[in-house]
Amino acid sequence: MPRKGATLELAVLGLLQETPLHGYELRKRLNLLLGWTRLLSYGSLYPALKRMLRAGWITEVAAPHAVSRRQRIVYQITPAGIEFFTSEITEAGPSAWEDETFNMRFAFFSRTDAGVRLRILEGRRSRLQERLDRARSLHGEDDRYVSELRRHSIESVEREVRWLTELIEAERSSADRSGRKRTPKTAPAAPVTPATPAETTEIS
Repeated sequence: MPRKGATLELAVLGLLQETPLHGYELRKRLNLLLGWTRLLSYGSLYPALKRMLRAGWITEVAAPHAVSRRQRIVYQITPAGIEFFTSEITEAGPSAWEDETFNMRFAFFSRTDAGVRLRILEGRRSRLQERLDRARSLHGEDDRYVSELRRHSIESVEREVRWLTELIEAERSSADRSGRKRTPKTAPAAPVTPATPAETTEIS
């Protein structure tokens, strides 16, 4: 999803699948979802909502039980929005590994299957490992503060690589356990006991 703002739109659709929301509540939940990377402003949210309304992914309805004279608008997802979200959230290509989109996609991992989760985690780890290798290869006469900044960046990426490795191992272990549970066990055939002469009935 290369278009700027697409990550925000996908996050909105994911939250609206849970329940319809008005702008204030939507912004609050988005900040809880994405707040570790940025604080979302209304200046970013409402243009995104307008684009999504034009695309037919969401619709506006009047909020029930409004407590003020001013009618509050609630946003809810449409079938077209659900279809778009479902197709996009299962995309596991390079765009899903980037800083801008990875955290949001990870927040909705419960909506994806194990194969998609594993491809995104492995892709993200590969991308960070490339970044780490480049940073370690840099040599120069930096001053103290530039060196400290580089060291801090390297340590941060190393921590995320370790975290991703743990998640990948957990996903693989879970997939292995699920595979074993799904494998049907063939019950051994019951032994056939030959009839004894006393059990054989003679037909005349």
